[in-house]
Amino acid sequence: MATEAKTDVVMELNRVRPVSGAVELRSDTFTRPSAEMRAAMAAAEVGDDVYGEDPTVNRLEARAAEIFGKEAALFVPSGCMGNLVAIKVWTHHGDEVICEERGHVNLYELASMSAVAGCMPRIARADDGILNWEQIEAVIRPKIYYDSQPALICLENTVNMWGGLVYPTAQVDEICDRAHERGLKVHMDGARIFNAATALGEKVSFMTRKVDSVMFCLSKGLGAPVGSMVVGTREFIEKARIYRKMYGGGMRQAGVIAAAGLIALEKSPGRLHIDHENARRLAEGITEIRGLRIDPAKVRSNIVIFECSGIGKTAVELCELLYGRGILAQDTATYSVRMVTHVDVDREGIERTLVALQDVAAQTQRAGA
Repeated sequence: MATEAKTDVVMELNRVRPVSGAVELRSDTFTRPSAEMRAAMAAAEVGDDVYGEDPTVNRLEARAAEIFGKEAALFVPSGCMGNLVAIKVWTHHGDEVICEERGHVNLYELASMSAVAGCMPRIARADDGILNWEQIEAVIRPKIYYDSQPALICLENTVNMWGGLVYPTAQVDEICDRAHERGLKVHMDGARIFNAATALGEKVSFMTRKVDSVMFCLSKGLGAPVGSMVVGTREFIEKARIYRKMYGGGMRQAGVIAAAGLIALEKSPGRLHIDHENARRLAEGITEIRGLRIDPAKVRSNIVIFECSGIGKTAVELCELLYGRGILAQDTATYSVRMVTHVDVDREGIERTLVALQDVAAQTQRAGA
């Protein structure tokens, strides 16, 4: 039985292995390090980061804190660990964490806030995933001794499962002001915060000036091979470092990967507008394909989510048909497909994708007729 299960896993991995020359749109996590990043990794000065003695990691942390206008920063292996560490610092067992229903911390982090940090998600619902204070306040429980109480609000910017939509900074500020009046902390899951900054034309330090902590990924749109950052006060980071170690995230000669992160942090934000332009072109092209549905006005960053029920195929079926044409996409619901643009997808790849979508849609409609 164990052998059969292993074989099934191998078959599944082989099924999704990208074909040569495929257009990779499943996620911006598939970005590959640039030649400059690889050279920096090879030449990186390193030490033991658990001892605080890796000079490249120290430079990355100092630079991240400077860019965000915060006191300190911490390099962590993944965005999930960064969010978990922040949740653990700001909460105690039995506390609630207020988050949007389709937020990453609620859907895609293996319930770690409950399993590890001992907290419960308290779900708030918002049109397009952008919470306002009224929606948050509505789920805050009265202060009764037998009701669990919130300690933290988690916001996500950009909002992944709502097509990369962006929080207006004034709305974030208001949430922070009201939360702090209630004694609540605010953590920003800013996995794609630089995409949000590009969309708004603002600096991340301005956008996050009132939040208590921020996590952002180096390994998505910024193109580094691995790693995320957590930024906040010096006291917060001192506690976060403890939990990073407790959760198995203490790395040794991590400067090898931090070197790529430094280049990603300095150089990649300046080119994200290209990914956004490609996403808009993709969305506009999709509107011209009969049976597919999307509102291009809602494509603010590098995530395109469209509805495919009109061609008589589920999202899984459509993704499989696209795979056969060298286009890799991801289903997110029964009839919902996500495509994410990034540095390794150029305009030619976008046009190839639109041709493939048009071909699949036409074929399935002919078959249905």
